[in-house]
Amino acid sequence: MNLIQRVQDILLKPKATWPVIDGEVETTASLYQRYVMILAAIPAVASFIGLSVVGFGGYGMALRVPILSGLAHMVVGYVLGLVMVFVLALVVDALAPTFGGRKDPISALKVVAYSMTAAWVGGIFALLPSIGVLGLLASLYSIYLLFTGLPVLMKAPEAKAAAYTAVVILCAVVLMLVLAALSGLALPTRSMFGTTTAGGPAVTIKTPDGEVKIDTAKMDALAKKMEEAGKRMEEAQKSGDAAATGKAMGALTGGNGQPIAPADLKAALPEALGDLKRESIESQGGQAIGIASSMAKASYAAADKRVQLSITDLGGTAGLAALAGWANMTMDKETAEQVEKAYKQGERTVREEYRKDGSHGEVTVLLTNGVIVEAKGQQVDLAALKKALDAVGLDKLEAIKRPAKA
Repeated sequence: MNLIQRVQDILLKPKATWPVIDGEVETTASLYQRYVMILAAIPAVASFIGLSVVGFGGYGMALRVPILSGLAHMVVGYVLGLVMVFVLALVVDALAPTFGGRKDPISALKVVAYSMTAAWVGGIFALLPSIGVLGLLASLYSIYLLFTGLPVLMKAPEAKAAAYTAVVILCAVVLMLVLAALSGLALPTRSMFGTTTAGGPAVTIKTPDGEVKIDTAKMDALAKKMEEAGKRMEEAQKSGDAAATGKAMGALTGGNGQPIAPADLKAALPEALGDLKRESIESQGGQAIGIASSMAKASYAAADKRVQLSITDLGGTAGLAALAGWANMTMDKETAEQVEKAYKQGERTVREEYRKDGSHGEVTVLLTNGVIVEAKGQQVDLAALKKALDAVGLDKLEAIKRPAKA
């Protein structure tokens, strides 16, 4: 396969190229080595150059991300991008029977990899942050490529291609949200480039600030989850049970429950934190791009001390966030003024960042059910922030069962 010719063909004449791709014998390794790993590097490298070398801004001023921090973001973003291709292929394969197609893991990986071509090539626009939006427009063409490729590679009827594509895109959006959150946990504001290693059941990216681990054993668990959901959807389709199909679809995004009611999250926020009295409290819930969520937050103050507590639940997709625990991050960095840590506390993920003088601190906890609890403070020490989290009742939050979908 000529890489440049293949890129041109899939972009300029996709309908004629998909049957050619369908007839090619590939493996996961060959697809990654000869195509995915090469093209996925375009947006990663371009973003690094655009943000750390070219810079962004206006009025004669240019802001730049520090070189070492930019390198760390490039590496982690690149690795998580490779992971996304694999996981999205699992989704495509699991959904195939629901839309009258056939299950074929390699074909699913092919359709995802080649559909991503437009988005990867469009990533070149990230070289100039001012025109980076053009990369988003290029990504939209990837949706069309997916639409034309699913009937050919997954053997789904063309009449169902639009619905198939829509569901895959929804799952992709959810996956991107999860990976973005993981990237945020994995990359503190001043991280540095290190090394990448592979061995045993995990792939590890090591930096002076810590390491990001991708646990392939958990990836296997995710694959089995997708396969089971696909079987349930296939059975539901045969029986004509729309409700069962919906439940199986919910399993792909992490659960069939709605987010925890905003009122319940609000009730978990205490009236006071020691001598800090609650000044304000609010809660809200809603749905965007098909993803339901709920949130509650409260502010506390006494003299110059301030703390803000927030609880966020992404509903059905929270299960996917919790399942994404195959990407674990540990980090321990300390300077004369500041401490940054990220670690596993049992099955929970915890991130701490605070200044030693107590002027500012943050503690974020990702619970096993996907609920995120955060405490931010000014002029309070780390112990006070942890005590604030204890006042919320993390065990009780973790035990709350989400209401079933109607």
